[in-house]
This record gives sequence, C-alpha cells and structure tokens, in this order.
Amino acid sequence: MGIHKMWAMQADAEDPGRLQIRVTTAAGAKPIAGARVRIYYTGEPENEIMEVTTDESGQTEALALEAPPLEYSVNFSEQQPYAEYTVEVSADGFEPVEVAGTEILPEVTAIQEIRMRQQEPGEEFQRYVIGPHTLFGDYPPKIAEAEIKPTGQSGEIVLSRVVVPEYIIVHDGVPTDSTATNYWVRYKDYIKNVASSEIYATWTDAAIRANILAIMSFTLNRVYTEWYRNKGYEFTITSSTAFDHKWINGRNIFENISRIVDEMFGNYLSRPNVKQPILTQYCDGQRVSCPNWMSQWGSQSLGEQGYTAAEILRYYYGDSIYINTAEQISGVPYSWPGSDLAVGSSGQKVLQMQEQLNAIARNYPAIPRIAEDGIFGPATKAAVSTFQSIFGLPANGVVDYTTWYKISEIYVAVTRIAELN
Repeated sequence: MGIHKMWAMQADAEDPGRLQIRVTTAAGAKPIAGARVRIYYTGEPENEIMEVTTDESGQTEALALEAPPLEYSVNFSEQQPYAEYTVEVSADGFEPVEVAGTEILPEVTAIQEIRMRQQEPGEEFQRYVIGPHTLFGDYPPKIAEAEIKPTGQSGEIVLSRVVVPEYIIVHDGVPTDSTATNYWVRYKDYIKNVASSEIYATWTDAAIRANILAIMSFTLNRVYTEWYRNKGYEFTITSSTAFDHKWINGRNIFENISRIVDEMFGNYLSRPNVKQPILTQYCDGQRVSCPNWMSQWGSQSLGEQGYTAAEILRYYYGDSIYINTAEQISGVPYSWPGSDLAVGSSGQKVLQMQEQLNAIARNYPAIPRIAEDGIFGPATKAAVSTFQSIFGLPANGVVDYTTWYKISEIYVAVTRIAELN
C-alpha cells in the first residue's frame, strides 16, 4: 500500500501542500521557458499526477499536492510527515533532470529548483535522490565541540572580520572521505538547503528563525575560523551531521524558509567580547538529547508557547547570546543603501538598482524595461513588483533590504560569464 493511500485511512482529508518548479540553465541562471515537467509519487512512475510546462520566467504555478496531516510535522511523531514526489523535467537542447524524493509538507509551498545543462553527446540525464529529512531519518548525532574556537596559535588562519561569503565549498561526506565531491554553493542557497533538511517549514515563524540563526552562526564560525583549511582540507564545511549540518545536493527548499533566509542572511549569533560567530550546536531533542544545546523540537514547542526567536535562543544558549550583523557581504556589486527605495526616491542607488533590473529583464522578459535615470517612479515600481513576484518576495514595489540583495544576487547570477561550479 502506498504511503499516500494510508493517509486517506488515517485522516478524513489530507492537508494539501504546494510545489513550484523553477527551471534555469546551470550556467548563467537563465530561465528555461516551455520546459516539460512531469510529477508522480516516488516509486510509482506509472501513476502520473500531472504534467505542466514552465512560463517565460522558467516557473510553474504553485501546484496543489497531497501531503500528510499537519499534526505529523508540528508535533513529534513516528509517522512520516511529508509526501515524496518525483519530478522529471525535459527541455529541448538540455539534458533531462530527475529528482526523486521532493518533500511536500502540508500548508506550505515547496520550491524545487532545477538547473539544466546543455545536452552533450552520450549524456542521458541528471538524477538526484533526496534522502530522508534529518528529523525523520537515521543520521549520526553531532560530535560535541567548543562553541568558541581558540584563535591564538601561530600560523592559524583566521579572518580579520566577519564576512558573509558569496560561496562556500561543501564537502559531501565526512571530512576524511577523499572520494566525496566538493560543491561550490552560494551561501544563501546553502542555508536554505540545510534549514529545509533539518527543520520543518510548518513550524512557527519564531522557531524557524531561531534555527536559521543557529545554522548561519555555526556556518559563519566555520568560515571565520577557516576550520577545515587549517586542518589541510580544501573545503569550508561538510554535509555530515556528525561534524556539521545536513546539506542534500539537489533537494527542494520551502518558500517561507527561503524568505526568512533572504531577510536575515547577514546575521549571526555573538557573545560579549567574542569576535567570532558562535558555533551554535543543536540536536533534535527527541531521539537525541543535548542539555547545553538547542533542542529543535523544543524550539518548536517554545514557539507555540509564544516565545520570540531571540527568547528561544537565550532559553538554550543563555542570556548573553545576541544577534549580530556581519561587517561585509561578499559578491554584491553595491551595498544596501541603508533605507528603503520607493516611489519618490532618487539618486545613485536608484540608478544602480535600475541598471541591475534591466540586465535581469534581458533574461526575464516578464520584467518591464525601465529608464535608467535614477528616479524611482511608477514604472520602476512596476518592474520591482514583477521582480518580487517572480522571486517569491512580497510584491509591494518597495526595494527593502531583502529585495536589494535579491536583485544583486540574480544580477550577479545572470551576468557572470562563467559560474564557479
């Protein structure tokens, strides 16, 4: 009996989830319009659920799909709380892509990004198999480390300031596995992937924010202390839960997690008089206990009791922990202007934003071209709103911190001549 058939026996009606497919070229991040998308329950290819095609922005609509009851993911349960679907994508001139195990949770939108390579002779298709979520599967627990690393030894590389990197190199295995692949991953994409792999998007907003802050702080500690490079390795972090966090190549993320990361990606956790981001370790709090760390299920319980993200973090890590902001964000052409840009704004920052939007519009034709005059008028607002709607941001036509850096991210992706990976 398929797992989706069992939900119907366990509940009168499933809580539908949603899935949006976003298809771009692997090099240049250009949208692929008219890509054919086929979806079926993983393991049941003969039972096709739907077939759709992507629009001019390389996207499908948010498609409603069956998912298990909400209670399985908001409270600890032995039942699998997400449905697994297989997504097949084909487009003329590109290698087909198959993702098995895309996770659908109820009442939230999953985003499956597909990056297609140009068709090469002899190549058949790319296949990704998404393993179990860490809160449901069987993964080794974190090996405890000191939350603050010694940085005084001679010869040790430590960055002079906290910088959010554009890319990190993820070693897809334990540190000593020389056969494991190293992947260049954009920092924000890495955080979104890990958060989608390690917590459920159905949790309270406060619990999601607390866990994302812990993930970002841990990751920036690895960056700041050059932890693995000091041990002779050529990577930033691993995908092993025993050493770091679970990152799964090719997996889907969730829209609300993506939005929160876009909003908070410059932040990390600090203690007074300690320069480095804190190595914020945690465990699930159900199958594994960790008295001095954050409990993931416990954070969700506190969120349901009305705790804020900061209160959740202090509950576990102590009252001295606070949220800090990185001194530099790498890989962006221009830094955030410091206040929102909206109708009536003018000047150099508006001009820079208009230039970037027009460059993006060459690849995303739904975005109207605008005059590059440094004046934020109704046409600029309309272009910003369209950009926001394509990339999952509130479409209010205001360039806030989140929108500014999302425009920078997409601009860099579509204008860079050669991808690092």
